[in-house]
Amino acid sequence: MGEKKKKTKKISTKLITFIVPVVAAAVVILVIVASSVTKSRMTEMAQETLESSISNQADNIEAWLEQNLEFFNTVKYFIETQEVTYSKLRIILDTYYGYNANSPDGIYIGTSDGKLYTAEASGFYEPDVTGSKWYKQGITRVDMAYGTAYVNNKGETVISATGIINDGQEELKVMGADVTLNKISIIVNSGVKMQDASAFLVDKTDNTILAHRDNNVVSTTLSESSADALLAGAAKALNANNLETQTIAGNMVTFKEVSGTDWVLVSYIPTNVIMKSILQMQNLLIIIGAVSVILTIIIILYVVRRVVAPLAHISDNISAMSDGDFTITVDSSSNDEIGVMGSKVTDFVSSMRKMLSSISEESEKLKEESDNSDRVSKSMFDASQSQAEAMKQLNETVDQLATAVNDIASNATTLATVVADTRENSDKANDSMKETVEISQKGRDDMEKLSIAMTGIEAANNELVNSINKVGAASEEITNIVGMIGEIAEETNLLSLNASIEAARAGEAGKGFAVVATQIGKLAQTSAESARNIASLIDEVHKLIGDAVGQANASAASIQENSELINVAVGTFDQIYTNIQESNRLIEAMIEDVQKVDDVATNVAAISEEQAASADEILATSENMVEMAENITRNSQDVADNSHELAGTSETLTAYVQKFKI
Repeated sequence: MGEKKKKTKKISTKLITFIVPVVAAAVVILVIVASSVTKSRMTEMAQETLESSISNQADNIEAWLEQNLEFFNTVKYFIETQEVTYSKLRIILDTYYGYNANSPDGIYIGTSDGKLYTAEASGFYEPDVTGSKWYKQGITRVDMAYGTAYVNNKGETVISATGIINDGQEELKVMGADVTLNKISIIVNSGVKMQDASAFLVDKTDNTILAHRDNNVVSTTLSESSADALLAGAAKALNANNLETQTIAGNMVTFKEVSGTDWVLVSYIPTNVIMKSILQMQNLLIIIGAVSVILTIIIILYVVRRVVAPLAHISDNISAMSDGDFTITVDSSSNDEIGVMGSKVTDFVSSMRKMLSSISEESEKLKEESDNSDRVSKSMFDASQSQAEAMKQLNETVDQLATAVNDIASNATTLATVVADTRENSDKANDSMKETVEISQKGRDDMEKLSIAMTGIEAANNELVNSINKVGAASEEITNIVGMIGEIAEETNLLSLNASIEAARAGEAGKGFAVVATQIGKLAQTSAESARNIASLIDEVHKLIGDAVGQANASAASIQENSELINVAVGTFDQIYTNIQESNRLIEAMIEDVQKVDDVATNVAAISEEQAASADEILATSENMVEMAENITRNSQDVADNSHELAGTSETLTAYVQKFKI
């Protein structure tokens, strides 16, 4: 009731709000599509018209050129069929002079020896016949044909129709006729069908502009570097031989080759001219679309208001029903969906009247039954509370008993575990002790072997000292012998010196003896030096022997000390072995005692676990009974609460039903 009433809108307004934008969008889309199609189609039409116009111009140029060419071929054929002399040839040229207005200078003939024949009234003049452009073009063809455009002596841009005269004579003759481009310019400039379209004619061989609306451009070369963007773009297209219709510098441009020549006709029209018509059509379509939208909105307003009007009455009836008034009468006379809606609302009102009457009767019965349930639930609640208190006391007693039994079982289990671990550790200690006994026995044996080995080493070292002493005595004897050798060498040296002196006294007879004495002296000196070297080496050996004797004596003393230590270690190992054996016997006795304790602890643990399981079952049963008593209490309380709620609901339902008018 305190909520703000929502603001309502009419269905007609909503329909118009949704339909009008859709219609407007549809019209805009249609205008855009129509404009696009129109633009495309008008562009195609403009292109077709421009291409048709340029084709017509090209056909006119071809027809005009062919007409002139037929006249020139007729004259050429007449000259070739007549046996003419030079004087008669001039008469023929005079006869045909002025016959063709497109060739004001008439027909002329050039020969291979540089002679030129023209009509008497002709103003044509060529100083270098064989070097002229028209002559060079003419000697390349038998039939009359057009060559490239060039500027003649008068400064006019002309094209020459030339060909060889086949008159059966040995002298080569070329017939020619200059055709001015005035007629072609007229065809090019005035033959365009499209309004605002233009055209110009280009010679592809050298890109010379042959005809153009601007006379200043005629006879100039079409170049890609031209200041005029259109001419530059056309030159680029011609150089690339791209003769398709295309857009160049804001112009629609089409190309057409003139048959029988190297000419290309270029026709163009500004695209803004084409777009002008398209914009006019688009504006017209926009105006038509706007008018269509306005008319459509008016029609939609009229139709919506006519169709939706019956809904207002049904809306009023529904508002009355929402206020609790079911005494209304709904209009269902319409033969459409709105009429069906009114009929269904009428059926709903009738059903609601019956249902509200039934609810009112049932709510009275419900109130009486809820009062009876309330009284029964109060009695159940009091009984369940007394039972729940008694079961709680029993549960507490059983819980304390179960706790005590569980503690005993836990301690017994812990004791069994500790005893089992102790037994296992004792087994491991026994095994380790046995291994230690074996290792100590092996160490004792090894030490005895080491003592024996040290005794052998000591004997070997003593023998080594004796051997070294013998070597020292031998070295002293060698020293004495070497001394004697040195003395003998000195005496020999003195004898050789005396012998040399005596030999010198003997003179020539003693020279041989002097040589022998000299050699003996040298040998004595060498022996003395060797004796000194040996004595020096023996002194060094004697020193080394002295060192070796000292080290051997030190080793003997060290070996003696180690032997004594090894003997002490052997005695220690004997004592260790004896102690370990005694420890092993004590560990085996301890293992037997631990086994007995393990058996007792295991039995106590098993009994305690059985008692704990029984206590847990009793506790679980007690807890279930307490829980059941509490459930009974809660259920009785719930029944009482539900009875109160049911009574309240019955009263509320009666109050609600009384708000409706039936």
